Amino acid sequence: MLIKYPVHKLAKDFSKNGKALPSKEIMDILTQYGHPPKNHMQPLTDEELSIVFEYLTQHNQIDSIESVYADVYHEPEAPKKEAPKAEPKPAPKGERKDRPAPPKQQGQSKPASQGGQQPNQAKQPVQQPVSKVPQKKVVDTRGGPAVNLEKYDERLENFTDQRRQDMRGGKQKLPKQNQRGRQQGGRGQSFGNKRRQEEQDRMRRLQLEIAKKAPTKVLIPDEIGVGELASRMKKTGAEVVKCLIKNGVMASLSDIIDFDTAAIIAEEMGCKVEKEVIVTIEERLIDTAEDKEEDLVSRAPVVVVMGHVDHGKTSLLDYIRDANVVSGEAGGITQHIGAYQVQVKDHTVTFLDTPGHEAFTAMRARGAMITDVAILVVAADDGIMPQTVESINHAKAADIPIIVAINKMDKPTANPDRIMQQLTEYELVPEEWGGETIVCPISAKTGMGIDNLLDMVVLTAEVQELKANPNRSAHGAVIEARLDKGRGPVATLLVQNGTLKQGDVIIAGTAVGRVRAMTDARGRKLTEAGPSVPVEIIGMGEVPGAGDDFHAVADERMARELVEQRKHEQKSAIHSSVGKVTLEDLFSQIQAGEMKNLNVIVKADVQGSAEAVKASLEKLTNEEVRVRVIHCAVGAISENDVMLAATSGAIIVGFNVRPDNNAKDNAARMGVDMRMYRVIYDAINEIEAAMKGMLAPKFKEVDLGRAEVRNVFRITGVGMVAGCYVLDGKMQRGAQMRLLRDNIVIYDGAIASLQRFKDSVKEVASGYECGITFEKFQDIKEGDVIEAFLMEQIEV
Repeated sequence: MLIKYPVHKLAKDFSKNGKALPSKEIMDILTQYGHPPKNHMQPLTDEELSIVFEYLTQHNQIDSIESVYADVYHEPEAPKKEAPKAEPKPAPKGERKDRPAPPKQQGQSKPASQGGQQPNQAKQPVQQPVSKVPQKKVVDTRGGPAVNLEKYDERLENFTDQRRQDMRGGKQKLPKQNQRGRQQGGRGQSFGNKRRQEEQDRMRRLQLEIAKKAPTKVLIPDEIGVGELASRMKKTGAEVVKCLIKNGVMASLSDIIDFDTAAIIAEEMGCKVEKEVIVTIEERLIDTAEDKEEDLVSRAPVVVVMGHVDHGKTSLLDYIRDANVVSGEAGGITQHIGAYQVQVKDHTVTFLDTPGHEAFTAMRARGAMITDVAILVVAADDGIMPQTVESINHAKAADIPIIVAINKMDKPTANPDRIMQQLTEYELVPEEWGGETIVCPISAKTGMGIDNLLDMVVLTAEVQELKANPNRSAHGAVIEARLDKGRGPVATLLVQNGTLKQGDVIIAGTAVGRVRAMTDARGRKLTEAGPSVPVEIIGMGEVPGAGDDFHAVADERMARELVEQRKHEQKSAIHSSVGKVTLEDLFSQIQAGEMKNLNVIVKADVQGSAEAVKASLEKLTNEEVRVRVIHCAVGAISENDVMLAATSGAIIVGFNVRPDNNAKDNAARMGVDMRMYRVIYDAINEIEAAMKGMLAPKFKEVDLGRAEVRNVFRITGVGMVAGCYVLDGKMQRGAQMRLLRDNIVIYDGAIASLQRFKDSVKEVASGYECGITFEKFQDIKEGDVIEAFLMEQIEV
């Protein structure tokens, strides 16, 4: 029987400087020698154990065998200690200390040659510093006796002084010559002026030529207008546009071009290009510098609990933190993200609870991107569901380890083997089956297996070596945000790096404010929160967006300026048309012109719910109807919302909110449709039904019959008439038809006239002959087959 010896047990049995060896070191050793372990729980083979023992033995060698027995045998070491006393006397040692100067002097080579007369003990101290001197002496290539550099320095100074005096003298001679020229009378004076004028003109022309030849330096940012580029290059707009067209870029003066295009044009027009670096307010305000390794300390792991609706995620967290929040949820569905910190033995772990409904996909994606470990809860009696698959994909996209918790093991219908089989279909192979995914059977109701699950979470986090720098300004993510009637905007933040302190100015998206109060998950007041700590704060000017990054900043005035800039950019993005047109989005814009728009205004109690409703409604967009959420916000339905709905022809969707009295009156007067919901399924179904009324009617073909052309007649004033025999069904006047020749469609149109002998009839049944003419088609031959059909509208 083989004894399982996993990595973490082996690491515990070894010790280094009195501490257990980290599991990661064992895993690194095995990876280095071609046996990469799947995780710290993997049992090791004899070969792998041998590799670890051999590596640790070779890299922890002792100096000598005597050191092992040093504590037992003291007698043999006594002579070794007395030996140094019998060696050189203190006097030579003192002599060595007094002689550091000779090695520093480069010119003294004779004392070094005389060193052979001294004892060996005296040579060694001199030799050690002298070993560094040749590196400095290599520079001295003069050889021979020492050179007196002062003599050459003095000569150089004298030469420079003389040169300076000559130059001064030359400058003094020039005015004297000019004065002589002026004293020579009118003729000499005019000649001098004329010559001086010619010299000045020649110099001016020379400077102009040099200026023309020297390339103009142009600073170009990431994007620049064509007109602005022409101005910076000191060229006309026509020249720049002409050069652009020559290079295959059709642009006008008002168009924006990127840096690469602008650089090519500028270089082609003889300019020297430099990249213009624009330091934005955001770059000045927000510190994005990377942390140094010595500043980092360990932090608590952030764990996200994911899975399908009603598989027991919230019940699991309830058991862990001894609280119950399920009773307060509509229909037992978790509507908001919660963040909690719990103590697992000696470790602190932060848990995020994400709703399991498919509409909260965006929230779950946001939760996965800010976490370190994912617990995937799967019901043992239900199996993997669509939201379970979404959770797996989000965790894989975030590149975080997944621990599978098979819940509801207390039920008699539990089938964990079926769950493991389903997991393998999504590349999650359990450890028991030779994979690397940790699978823990648990029961959130009875508490079975939860301790083991928490141990696995802590071990998985230890392998990741999670670190952060608490000694810097805080930044992290907004987990949740809502508008509280008494306290104003309330935001739940997860600090990812740095330390958030009471009184800090923070900016999150388009919201800015000062942290007036800060509480933890249990409502206790805090003055500061370090990395991996979730806190609820008040003091923001408005409700931030769930999932926005927040940063603590030093300058409140600059922060408000940045917020105004972001709001302006958002407004411009909404109201302005697409600035750049590419072939890819040109076709989609043409298609969008043919679509009908269903405008929707979404109001919800919390930001996360508002985003989830918005995402769900926008998913309903199809080829013919586009759902546009023109406004999405937190709070009650207000008069402004009704005004916006009336002007834009939108309907208002309220999720867990109600309209105020003014909004109700205005909506009734203006005919604005308001719909209130508590469960998101109802909202999706009703909007879907409303969209069906906007869809263009759908049609299907209803076959009428087939007829064969037996003869073709030409009648004056009518044209070609097909004498036909109805094979099956019937021929009907005004019906759609196809003319087949060798089963190939020759003509697709309508039956213009249908005659039985000389009478015009509405229809001719199977087994009878008739004459048929077609609209604007004369190429009829014997043997052709006519298929008649009608287009009927189908109910959607």
